[in-house]
Amino acid sequence: MSAKSVLITGCSSGIGHYCAHALHKEGYRIFATARRMEDVKRLQEEGLEALMLDLNDSESIYEVVSEVTRRTGGTLYALFNNGAYGQPGAVEDLRREVLRAQFETNLFGTHELTNAVLPIMRRQGYGRIIQNSSVLGFIALRFRGAYNASKYALEGLSDTLRLELMGTDIHVSLIEPGPIRSDFRKNALQMFLKNIDREHSPFKEAYVTKLEALESDADAPFTLGPDAVYTALKKALEIPKPAARYRVTKPTSFFWYARRLLPTSLLDKILRKVE
Repeated sequence: MSAKSVLITGCSSGIGHYCAHALHKEGYRIFATARRMEDVKRLQEEGLEALMLDLNDSESIYEVVSEVTRRTGGTLYALFNNGAYGQPGAVEDLRREVLRAQFETNLFGTHELTNAVLPIMRRQGYGRIIQNSSVLGFIALRFRGAYNASKYALEGLSDTLRLELMGTDIHVSLIEPGPIRSDFRKNALQMFLKNIDREHSPFKEAYVTKLEALESDADAPFTLGPDAVYTALKKALEIPKPAARYRVTKPTSFFWYARRLLPTSLLDKILRKVE
């Protein structure tokens, strides 16, 4: 197992941090990445091989891939694309540059990193690409338009990549979590306050409730810990023929079937009530 190296993005906290340590304990060689140097140093102090990676910076992406291949002798078993953030706000309040920034991290950087490691996997004849998507990769919720769009796009790109890699031993899987305990909400609050003009929005009153939800420390219903994502990740890494999708949490499973069975008008009424 020690020969199996895994590159993970977004390891400063939450899902990435938990999964990096859990896989390390299982004997995988983990390359844990984070955007800030202070987080990289902390991860190193925790016993992980950690590297600085900014998904918004092409040079950073290729430097990390080069360093990983140097350390492993040119091999990489798996890439877990976990790094992402959420930009709250109504669609009509999203300026072009704000939406672009959401895609730069959640899609374009992830795409560029994936393409950078695929030649390694093709040369060695095997590999796993595992994308951490979301229940919001296939259902929409109010004030999540930027994040919805980025995850919908990630799912479409991943489905296409999976088809294009058929016949190889490189497998592409999507993990679709519902609410998971992490710093996601705290980071989303920062982006909401930074980028959304609440005072001049037609949703000014609705944003009062949204802000309360973002500031709350209470878990959303059916929230699970990051270990739930880790269970799915382990399957995607170790099953000979991994599934295309792994749904995590009860809300994700419910909405997966509801989207296929319920009329759109009824599903919209349900989704409209979700804060």
